Amino acid sequence: MAMEYWLPIIWFGVIGFGVLMYVLLDGFVLGLGILAPFAEDEDQLDHMMNTAAPIWDGNETWLVLGGAGLLAAFPKAYALILSALYLPVLLMLVALIFRGVAFEFRFKAERSKALWGWAFALGSLCTAFWQGVILGAIVQGLPVQDGHYAGGVFGFFSPFSMLTGMAVVAGYALLGAGWLILKTEGRLQQVARTFARPLTLLVVAFMGLVSAWLPFLASRVMARWFEDGNFWWLSPVPLLVLANAVALWRNVYAAQGRDARPFVLTLCFFGLGFAGLVFGLWPYLVPPTLTLWQAASPPSSQLFVLVGLAVLLPVILGYTWWSYRVFAGKVAADSGYH
Repeated sequence: MAMEYWLPIIWFGVIGFGVLMYVLLDGFVLGLGILAPFAEDEDQLDHMMNTAAPIWDGNETWLVLGGAGLLAAFPKAYALILSALYLPVLLMLVALIFRGVAFEFRFKAERSKALWGWAFALGSLCTAFWQGVILGAIVQGLPVQDGHYAGGVFGFFSPFSMLTGMAVVAGYALLGAGWLILKTEGRLQQVARTFARPLTLLVVAFMGLVSAWLPFLASRVMARWFEDGNFWWLSPVPLLVLANAVALWRNVYAAQGRDARPFVLTLCFFGLGFAGLVFGLWPYLVPPTLTLWQAASPPSSQLFVLVGLAVLLPVILGYTWWSYRVFAGKVAADSGYH
């Protein structure tokens, strides 16, 4: 009984960690694409993309880890989510491919360079938006009957999921601005600072709107916050979000040598938002019907895959750390990608 209870919790943590790592690491690259139309010229866009060129294409590993872990540990949830959200998932994957192709082709193109720049921006924007829509659809709850999805093709479409889609776009744009403050100097860094403060206000506004909407959803995602006195020990999360927002606002124009602060504080935004979401969802994997234990595969299957994960995860963490360490520091405007 202990193994049947704890293995789904372990896998929930693993999948959550993989999704969070993807959001944090690929989020700023998508943010660069969202900010790309605001580049002052092609050289400045070159500079923006060069800050992520050495490390961007390894970030999808975390997305694959999350998806594969969901299939292995929670096949019922995997089947239900894919049945309900195959259209936004498909559109997200197409946008991801489009973004990747545009990233590579733009550096090689001559006459069509501007066109691939817009393609990079469009692919990034659509990827971010559909990720937010997928999140919103899961949080608001999927209609289930006899263990199967009971909604239509566009069952994911709702005002709430559109709101979360726009919220993720704003969050990724803020991550991109923080990354540029960290990695660049001069004019491009000033442009990034100019965008960072309005984006901070926009992200806080979206977080407030989403949080205010949650108690009215049929999935009752926020019910746990107000049951059995939980609010008192969960209340530090929204307070930390507000404190983080104030700190980010004040550190956008931090003194020289403290350029990492805006980016780190933006990462904290996502970490705190993720923590609040997990607290609200628990113990449901697909609210409001499917808990971790109802969706879990047999303990033997979970344990078998967990052994493989114990070998694979340190490798992923190791090469991720190494690549970011090798390419740490500022990226000059004349740095090239070939």
